[in-house]
Amino acid sequence: MNPQIQKLYTIASKAERLIIGLMSGTSMDGLDIALCSCKGSGPSTRISIAEFETIPYDDTFRSEIKSIFSKRDADLQQVCILNEMIATRHAEMILQALDKWNLSAAEVDLVASHGQTIFHAPRILHAQDQYPNATLQIGDGDHIAVKTGIITIADFRQKHVAAGGEGAPLAVYGDFLMFSDPDENRVMLNIGGIANFTFLPADGDAGRVFSTDVGPGNTLMDQYVQRYFSGSYYDKDSRLSSAGVVSHELLAELYSDPFFTSAFPKTTGPELFNLDYLTSAQERSGTTALRHEDVLATLCMLSARGIINAVKDCFSAQDKVIIYMSGGGMHNPLLVDFMKTGLPDASFKTTADLGIDPDAKEAVLFAVLANETIAGGAIDFGSRQGVPSICMGKICLPD
Repeated sequence: MNPQIQKLYTIASKAERLIIGLMSGTSMDGLDIALCSCKGSGPSTRISIAEFETIPYDDTFRSEIKSIFSKRDADLQQVCILNEMIATRHAEMILQALDKWNLSAAEVDLVASHGQTIFHAPRILHAQDQYPNATLQIGDGDHIAVKTGIITIADFRQKHVAAGGEGAPLAVYGDFLMFSDPDENRVMLNIGGIANFTFLPADGDAGRVFSTDVGPGNTLMDQYVQRYFSGSYYDKDSRLSSAGVVSHELLAELYSDPFFTSAFPKTTGPELFNLDYLTSAQERSGTTALRHEDVLATLCMLSARGIINAVKDCFSAQDKVIIYMSGGGMHNPLLVDFMKTGLPDASFKTTADLGIDPDAKEAVLFAVLANETIAGGAIDFGSRQGVPSICMGKICLPD
């Protein structure tokens, strides 16, 4: 037997696995690295975070990724080069984190790498019926495995697409295993570049669990700040948007896109919600002369409205909704205020109340998915469209 296969078998048989989860989202601010203790599998999974670190990208590296991100005319050579470069840089960051934590690579069982999404193209976006759903993440797992010496599970989203899903959101799998509770109905709301949530019914019935994107989270606001406020990467503490006034004319035009009324589950990305989308809406609504602060306030309300209406579409007025937030958007005070105003009967908490750092949650998710790939199995989510019952991730061996 190949010694690496034997090692993999040994890891799968352990009562506890030490797995590094990696996440770099559409904000491209850096690499989240979560060192997780994973015990058990399936519904008996128990996860704790041993260490967590976000290593920021420098401006040059971020600019290189942005040069091909969400672009139909991206330079194919640059895509090829960055597939290797991103993985190499991520491997270096893993080793840097391990050194800080006084751990050797030999003490880690697995790395779970999401990679860097550069284009997301489900049918709802590309609108070509003769072509399948598609998504592309780069940052090759073999490079991470070879350079760290750690078995790496990578490229999770392709199996989801192959089995009939859209490649996103994958949170439903980890959320179900980590956060289901018999005493309350939970909404796990992640506000990253795109906002999505998972509904976890108190009865634990996987057939009722679902996850969906609901619209932009931070992506439009971040893009706008980077374009018009020199030296700023995002609207820290809502200082800019709080100085503005929501334009209801622009908001109505932004919200008129068919995405918002299409059925759940659905996915989207910056391929739709970008500055061209905003410019077109301003031209149609006659709001091109708005102050920048007013535009930002309106974009913030757009993100809130997508979340509010999606929650209202899923639950009746009598349902007690407990919303657990994670992702960068939970740090936006104006966005949170808008959501609380729009959902006055909901309770808002964060995943910290459930023992998981909300800033680490997405990286932890991929550690959980890797744990299932090696030691668990497919969870039966029924035969619903968009939620295939599968394990995900490609296994990359160091040698």
